[in-house]
Amino acid sequence: MPLTLANHGAQHVASALEAAALATLEHALADLPPDQPGLRLPALPSLADMLSSTGAIGCHAAAHWGAASRPVRAILFDKSAATNWALGWHQDRTIAVRTRVDTPGFGPWTIKSGIPHVAPPQPLLDRMLTLRVHLDPVDAHNAPLLIAPGSHRHGRVAEAAIAALVARSGTHACLAERGDIWLYATPILHASDAATIPRHRRVLQLDYSADALPGGLEWLGV
Repeated sequence: MPLTLANHGAQHVASALEAAALATLEHALADLPPDQPGLRLPALPSLADMLSSTGAIGCHAAAHWGAASRPVRAILFDKSAATNWALGWHQDRTIAVRTRVDTPGFGPWTIKSGIPHVAPPQPLLDRMLTLRVHLDPVDAHNAPLLIAPGSHRHGRVAEAAIAALVARSGTHACLAERGDIWLYATPILHASDAATIPRHRRVLQLDYSADALPGGLEWLGV
């Protein structure tokens, strides 16, 4: 049975983007530094229409989170022979903001690639959606994202409890073809092995939210 966002916290949208949309994406990303494992992208103005709630990418967030959904963070990942990393099981627990504004319930603070990040209250993360847009095919040998279906329902999972929850939930390898999109509940437990046959595995990861931030905080946006 296919995974669904409602039941498992993840959903595969096959052939979500046509050739023209993929060409627009690649043109927008063409000038970024090559052979970087992950690049945080503070602005993608040329993709604003595509990422909006009625665009070819943003419509998939709006279908689940409503028309107010907007992209609040973007990261380009690329695994290759030069950048073939592995990442253990974890949750995404921070959001990217424009500037640090100390606000009750938000913390601790970190700086990643010069961008302020902060851990928000868990309910805000629970209402976020992550989209992974695949620019290259990902098979079992090229380090597909691994997820623990249903783990998003457990809120913030203590580090010491992650392994046991993954064992109970089971794991699923998120295989994809070029142009596919995977949707995830942002707090889902996930991991990635090193590729056994490394080659480029470009993924544009986008976080979406329909919430406004309190206390003068502003989403970094895209």
